[in-house]
Amino acid sequence: MKNRENDKMDFTQGSILKKLLRFMVPILGALILQAAYGAVDLLVVGRFGSTSGLSGVSTGSQVLNLVTFVVTQLAMGITVLIARYLGEKKEEQIGSIIGGGTVVFAAISLVLFVVMVGFARPIAVLMQAPEEAVGLTAAYIRICGAGIFFIVAYNVLSAIFRGLGDSNSPLLFVFVACIVNIVGDLVLVAGLGMDAMGAALATVFAQALSVVFAIVRLVKKGLPFTITGYDFRWNPQCGKFLQIGLPLALQECLTQGSFLALCAFVNRLGLEASSGYGVACKIVNFAMLIPSALMQSTSSFVSQNVGAGEQKRAKKTMFTGIGIGLLVGCFAFSLVFFRGDLLAGIFSADAAVVQRGYEYLKGFAPETLLTAVLFSMMGYFNGNGKTVWVMLQGLIQTLLVRLPFAYYMSIQPDASLTNIGLAAPISTAFGIVLNVACFLYLEHAAKRSWWRVTRGVLFVLKTLFFSKKIQKQEILPCKKLLFSLSVQNEEIPYKNSGFGNFFVRNSLFLEFLHQTNLRVSEIIP
Repeated sequence: MKNRENDKMDFTQGSILKKLLRFMVPILGALILQAAYGAVDLLVVGRFGSTSGLSGVSTGSQVLNLVTFVVTQLAMGITVLIARYLGEKKEEQIGSIIGGGTVVFAAISLVLFVVMVGFARPIAVLMQAPEEAVGLTAAYIRICGAGIFFIVAYNVLSAIFRGLGDSNSPLLFVFVACIVNIVGDLVLVAGLGMDAMGAALATVFAQALSVVFAIVRLVKKGLPFTITGYDFRWNPQCGKFLQIGLPLALQECLTQGSFLALCAFVNRLGLEASSGYGVACKIVNFAMLIPSALMQSTSSFVSQNVGAGEQKRAKKTMFTGIGIGLLVGCFAFSLVFFRGDLLAGIFSADAAVVQRGYEYLKGFAPETLLTAVLFSMMGYFNGNGKTVWVMLQGLIQTLLVRLPFAYYMSIQPDASLTNIGLAAPISTAFGIVLNVACFLYLEHAAKRSWWRVTRGVLFVLKTLFFSKKIQKQEILPCKKLLFSLSVQNEEIPYKNSGFGNFFVRNSLFLEFLHQTNLRVSEIIP
């Protein structure tokens, strides 16, 4: 049974399509439940609360989404690093990753607690919440801020399980949270009439229960490593996962910040537009689930293969993800573009709100196809540790395309939510062009690097066999040299290179290094 479980968690062999789907489906299920989790708040408040409460939950949940998605991307550093160590068979390093991660994210939670609780009303005003909804928006943000420790902990624990190749456990966690949240919303909002505040309280309580469940499961799980009290400190692994996660978090912060800006642009168009945009965003969250699941699963899948030296398999994983995403994206596009009014009607009985939501969805619809390509490529780059590039392309998309376009459309005399919605697919199309260019560039650079290695080896062999000027004192006795290969200023492991019981040093050795991008990492006498 244990061997079978290990085989499921080993992404370096077997059918890519089958293993990727098997790993992705639980992630998708967790994301669906998480989206339903937020949608239930809007649905219950929309049916049993006030229009002001609906706008408050809509705007407040945008702030909560910003925090949640940024934390999720920062925790992606933990996922990628754990998966890489599993691929490299260095399981003993994982305990310090989890311990250090706990310390880092506890500090982040404390900062978020102070900001969201202490500055809830200024945040609501900054978001340009309609005057009638400022109080309820601030209350929603403040209550969620009070429970931010549980929200952050849930996302970090899920990242750990995904790094271990276990995507089923996070699905169970969010399932528990979703059920509790539904019951809480019905009791507090529909039963006690607490409006937006009741929805926020139900959210926090559900997350807290889910965290307890996750900790119990992690303790009882048969782990391939040990965690000690000494691991719970700032350690070298913290810098490593932050180096991967910080660029992703900054990129996600900017992306979600752009959606907050969009929310502010739309809020200026009135209460109906604000509520309609909030309804549309919940539908958008569901439409983006497949690409998001692909990105998360591809990151873990690629990272484990990169750790095992299976670069070709890593590339095939990316193209497999794109194919899966496009197939499902066609269905999502048809549903959002042609039947968006029916989808919006699920969340509100107000005909004007439904119409404004559908207007936005018409412009957004092409995004359901384009993100299948973009998110799969981002997952590939994340798994390769190229998170700085992922951040840069996100910055370019957001600052140069999405925000300027959306702002320009929002200030037109006859401002249309459809035109504002077009900002997302236009910026994503631009991002695809950037990522394809980066992928081709890295492919070309890698080929050049391997040619330099080959040329250097040929040079050494030619000199050894045909040069008459080599002196005996220029021979360095050794059994094997271990090399690393420098590609784009990044050191990556290179196969052990044995040259019998001798290797030339001094001038010939230096010339060999000059001819290649190799760096000697160890000499075994």
